[in-house]
Amino acid sequence: MLTRRTFLKSTAALSVAPLVYTRTRAADKSPDALKLGFIGVGTMGRGHLGGFLGRKEVEVVAISDVVKERQEVAVSMVEKRYADRIKSGSFKGVKGYSDFRDLLKVDGLDAVVIATPDHWHAIPSVLAARAGKHIYCEKPLTQNLADGRWIIGEVAKAKVIFQTGSQQRSEFGGHFRKAVEYVWNGRIGKLKTIRIGVGEAAVPCDLPTQEIPIGTDWDTWLGPAPERGYNEILCPKGIHQGFPQWRKYQEYGGGQIADMGAHHFDIAQWAMKMDASGPVEIIPPTDPKKTSGLKFVYASGVVMIHNEFEGNVKADCVFEGTEGKILVSRGGISSLPDTILKEPLAENAERVYPSSDHKKNWLDCILSGKPTICPPETGHRSASICHLGNIGYRLDRTLTWDPVKEQFVDDEKANKELIREPRAKWKI
Repeated sequence: MLTRRTFLKSTAALSVAPLVYTRTRAADKSPDALKLGFIGVGTMGRGHLGGFLGRKEVEVVAISDVVKERQEVAVSMVEKRYADRIKSGSFKGVKGYSDFRDLLKVDGLDAVVIATPDHWHAIPSVLAARAGKHIYCEKPLTQNLADGRWIIGEVAKAKVIFQTGSQQRSEFGGHFRKAVEYVWNGRIGKLKTIRIGVGEAAVPCDLPTQEIPIGTDWDTWLGPAPERGYNEILCPKGIHQGFPQWRKYQEYGGGQIADMGAHHFDIAQWAMKMDASGPVEIIPPTDPKKTSGLKFVYASGVVMIHNEFEGNVKADCVFEGTEGKILVSRGGISSLPDTILKEPLAENAERVYPSSDHKKNWLDCILSGKPTICPPETGHRSASICHLGNIGYRLDRTLTWDPVKEQFVDDEKANKELIREPRAKWKI
């Protein structure tokens, strides 16, 4: 098992053990439904909760959140939905917890959905795997690179089914899937450059301390992160709309380069067939004040550039080849010249993993024992691009990366950036 302490002395394991789930279920029978718990029910967590509540394959039985009001509202949301379903006018039986470790002890619990801030992905994933629970964990997979390899080792050891929340592989009109297939099948010739349109890297947190709201367990919200005072920008009071700005700060997330970047870099890695690898060089822009233009260079010669485009050719992902370009975003796909996309791919063309519903893919794989469309190795490698980009901007110098050993080559200072020791009370 790879731990934080052994990470920098270890090589990356590029394969995982077969995942087998032997329990037989009948999707149309409530007693046999997959018993599901939710860890984190902020904006994203409540969205996932609503998405799973309408599925007959699952029954939500437990909720965990460090803010009591969110926990209680989510429990009520589940009870109302199930009361309406059984037409009895009432339903009880959903348990709420402030500590996710208590949730993991719920009798009969089969699986968990983790939608916490990034710095709280690794420990719940590891403890859930050790408890034998299947896991759906939001992207980016981790706050630091070493924790990703830790998750992979624990999931493989436990033989549970894991899905990273990289929903662009399955959803959003299939535009990203089509782009990848057209790149794979040579429609733009030889791939040369990829341009990814996402925001800036993370910055250190400098927010002032505010009074902790009643019902908020601030110390647990911090968890493995460095100790500091409460601020509502990090953990909004009560039930909030929109996405909190903890993402901006490197203690908890990876900035926009890791937030939406975890989606768009993931598609780029997929298109390059780099789901189990990564770049070999990270080159920051020559102007240290510049917040875009960092380059990831791959052994194939492909160069991926962060948020730097030519002219008006801009999209979430732009694939440039010797014979044209494909531009893809959540809202659509286009090409230059437009003839690239007009002709359908041949019947025998190379196709991506079939999935049009990310949540269903996870549930189906729990039943079948097959790997999901975005297992932890894939989620880790995509998150690693975000981490490498943040490190490149912070250190402001060219870095040589070994994607097999997952270390910077002969660079002790850079390698220290790959790992963060948690606060003492959260050392697992």
